[in-house]
Amino acid sequence: MTAVLDLDDPEVVRDPYPSFARLRGEGRPVWDESVGMWLAFRYDDANAVLRHRGLGRIFTAREPDDVWETFNWLHEDALLENEPPKHTRLRRLVAAAFARGHIETRRPRIQELCAGLLDTCAEKVRDTGRFDLIADYAEPLPVLVIADLLGFPGSDIHLLRPWSQAIVKMYEYDRTEADDRAAEAACREFAAYVDELAAHRRQNPGDDLITYLAQVEAEGDTLTERELAATVVLLLNAGHEATVNGFGNGFVALMDHRDQWQRIVDDPWGLAVTGVDEMLRYDSPSQLFERTATKDVDVNGITVREGQKVSALLGSANRDPDAFADADAFDASRDPNAHIAFGAGIHFCLGGPLARLEMQQSLPMLAERFPRIEIADGAVQRPTFVLRGWDAIPVAV
Repeated sequence: MTAVLDLDDPEVVRDPYPSFARLRGEGRPVWDESVGMWLAFRYDDANAVLRHRGLGRIFTAREPDDVWETFNWLHEDALLENEPPKHTRLRRLVAAAFARGHIETRRPRIQELCAGLLDTCAEKVRDTGRFDLIADYAEPLPVLVIADLLGFPGSDIHLLRPWSQAIVKMYEYDRTEADDRAAEAACREFAAYVDELAAHRRQNPGDDLITYLAQVEAEGDTLTERELAATVVLLLNAGHEATVNGFGNGFVALMDHRDQWQRIVDDPWGLAVTGVDEMLRYDSPSQLFERTATKDVDVNGITVREGQKVSALLGSANRDPDAFADADAFDASRDPNAHIAFGAGIHFCLGGPLARLEMQQSLPMLAERFPRIEIADGAVQRPTFVLRGWDAIPVAV
């Protein structure tokens, strides 16, 4: 079965952008028999897929249910996997915690966490001359931030990243049976942990998001225990995966464009906002987002039949020269920058403002501390297409 875009091809995973440019040239979404869906590569088409109300995020439960029970309900009760009216209800209950003003109050704490991690990186530099940008900085920061926000005990933070990585592997197309088993086990363990912590917070409220979610009420409505657990799991997975991968991808891009890195070094806080958005646009952390037609839908001359799937290729859309001047160039001061790295429409990433805020602190603080940073030998790219990122980026300063 011929693939329009071979998601298992190591060269496509390493650098999908030449393939994206070729497929944007088709001028419309393309049917790919190998994955059984339409693929939208152009900016206008991908944006339309994300916003069209006839294209829904429809979760299909995995079988058998006695094996996949926790995985299934964690998705069936999650904001990301639902459409109105359930999506509207869940978002109303959760959104207040992620209002821009509330997220902005986290800025001093994020700066404190960045400073502490950079201190540790500096110690490693003194000992070995290098550190790992992912393991020592980009990866722990969003985990610490979301754990702090949720009120996870510090002694348990080490549990979060492995759970998340096992669960998000289910969004890839090259999964193994071992990946499936690890994902379901992670779902069971994570959900049980959140249930126990939420029960404790109901009896002993704190100044944290789990307490808020356990107590939130809107128009007489509250979250069920399963909806609360599904929301927390989603916030961890989406909230930190995008930040880790967005920062790692963007850093590599800056190292490939040393003139742009020097601009950041020369004006780290002045270019923090535009620089971060360009990092997210240039090499997007999430490359593909599926939707399912709830009725026949026209997208730029092709008809997505009811029940068929269509995916927005976010990374391709964000490099579309019809939407961005010099789309393949990295410009740290690009403005405007209407990228769709966090999606669009009703499923625009709820944690997007938090991810942006984290990166807008971590990038300039890195530039101030290590202006002459460069990638050393041993960088390892993640072997996944949908969630694009790096497992290791050793750096010397």
